[in-house]
Amino acid sequence: MSIGKFSGGISALIWAPTTDRYLLLRRSPQKDYGAGAWECVTGRVDQSEGFEQALHREVWEELGVRVHVMAPIGTTHFYRGAPLPENELIGVVFLCRLDDPDAIHISAEHSEYRWLTADEAWMTLDAADPTTRWARRLVERGEAIRRLIHPELAAYYQENGVETG
Repeated sequence: MSIGKFSGGISALIWAPTTDRYLLLRRSPQKDYGAGAWECVTGRVDQSEGFEQALHREVWEELGVRVHVMAPIGTTHFYRGAPLPENELIGVVFLCRLDDPDAIHISAEHSEYRWLTADEAWMTLDAADPTTRWARRLVERGEAIRRLIHPELAAYYQENGVETG
């Protein structure tokens, strides 16, 4: 087995407790990958930064807000395009909380956004469409994690972060 190179990425599924809704963003039609698809905040980990630092940077760049990490909710492995080594990414997905859903200002990376209940998100994110199936699974996972996470663990993550480095 050869040792390859790949990029790291993050995803932030953002939930607003005041409305019990999740934020979905439509990728700009000008994007080179996944144009027009619904997603959550996503981005690459830059050289010399960790996953959590990249999460906060990407959320700030795409939405202009700060979020609270509630919990990591999974990992991901995919190819951003053809299955070539230069397109390979591994990532960490975080469930985040935003207390003021009206505070966001989307960047040019997205053409629109919607705050949706889990049921509305499932109706918007067609499970048969591979470009939105992943986001649908994130909302399903976010719903489960929110029900299962112990308040003391959520408070620990908020105070100390999730990275161990």
